[in-house]
Amino acid sequence: MHLFDPITLRGMEFKNRIWIAPMCMYSAEDGVIGEWHRAHIGALATGGTGLIIAEATAVTPAGRISLNCPGIWDDVTANAWRPVVDFAHEMNTKIALQLAHAGRKASKFADGMGGHAYEADGGWQTVSSTDQPYGDFPAPRRLSTEEVFEHIAAFVSAADRAVAVGFDAVELHAAHGYLMHQFLSPLINDRDDQFGGSLENRMRFVVETARQIRENHPSLPLLVRISATDWAEGGWDLDSSVALAIALKAVGVDFIDVSTAGAVPVQNVVATPHFQVPFATAIRERAEIPTGAVGLITESHRANAVIENGEADVVLIARAALRNPRWPWQAAQELGVDIDVPRQIRRGALPK
Repeated sequence: MHLFDPITLRGMEFKNRIWIAPMCMYSAEDGVIGEWHRAHIGALATGGTGLIIAEATAVTPAGRISLNCPGIWDDVTANAWRPVVDFAHEMNTKIALQLAHAGRKASKFADGMGGHAYEADGGWQTVSSTDQPYGDFPAPRRLSTEEVFEHIAAFVSAADRAVAVGFDAVELHAAHGYLMHQFLSPLINDRDDQFGGSLENRMRFVVETARQIRENHPSLPLLVRISATDWAEGGWDLDSSVALAIALKAVGVDFIDVSTAGAVPVQNVVATPHFQVPFATAIRERAEIPTGAVGLITESHRANAVIENGEADVVLIARAALRNPRWPWQAAQELGVDIDVPRQIRRGALPK
C-alpha cells in the first residue's frame, strides 16, 4: 500500500489515505458555524486530502466543549454545515462530521480565553457517567439510566441530520475524556447500572449508539475515534480498546481512528513523533479492522512508511494541516505523485 492509494469503506472510495483529523476551532455562535468554518474547511478541501473530518460537533447544547463550539442538535445548526459540505464536494473531497458530547469537560470558554464557564457566564451544568469532577472543574451531574438512553438517541438523531445535509461519513467521538470515554474508562465510570461495572457494560453506550446509527444508515461509512489508553494506572488500556474495536466491528463500524489520553488530568505520556502509531497497529492486527494513525505525523516519507509497512490504513494529520492546509498536495509532490488539485492553485507546485 501507498499513501496515495485509494481506500474503500462500505462501498465508498476515498481517493487517498491522508485524512484531516478533527480540529476544534471555537468559532461558532450558539452552535451555528459561519464564515470561519467556510474559509477553514474550504482551504482544506482544496488540498487533495482523501477525507476531512470536521471538528467535534455537539449532539446537544450541553455537549459543547466550549461556548463557541458547533452543534448539530436541530435544523438551524445542521443546515449551517450545508455550504461547507457542498464546497468540499465541488472540490471532489469527501467530508465527515465528528459527533460529540463533552460530558464533564464541557462548558468552557473558547480555547485560550479562560477556564470553566459558569451559568452566569452563559455556561451550564455538565453531565457525565459520574458525579466526580475532572480536576478543578465543577462537579458534573450523574446521568440517570433513562438519560443515557436519551443521549444515545441524541447521537443517532445528529447522525440523521449529518446525512441529510450531505456528509459522506460520521465519526463518533469516544476519545479524549469526553462523554463516551467517560463511560468507557474505569477511572471515571463508577456506575452500578447496565452502563457501568463490567467492560461490556462500560462499552454499552458507544456500541449501542453505533448499532442504531448503522441500523438507520446501512451504507454510511461509520468511524469511531477512541483513546487507546488513558496513560494512567488502572485506566482504559490497549486490551480494552481491542475488545471495543471487536464489539464495534460486530455492529457495523468500519474504521477505528486511534488516539490516546484525555480521561484524567494526570497522565504518564511523553508525546513524540508517531508515538500513537503502535496502538493503531495493534488494534488493526488484533481486531482485524481498518485503523487510522494520528499524533505528530508531519513528514511525508515517514507518513508513507506507516502505510507501506501496514502499521495503519490511513494517516490523519491535524497541526500540520493548520500550518499548511494543502499538506496532502505537498506530500504528493515530495513522493513523486501527481494528484488533482484545483486549477486555481496548480501554479504553486513545488519546483522540480
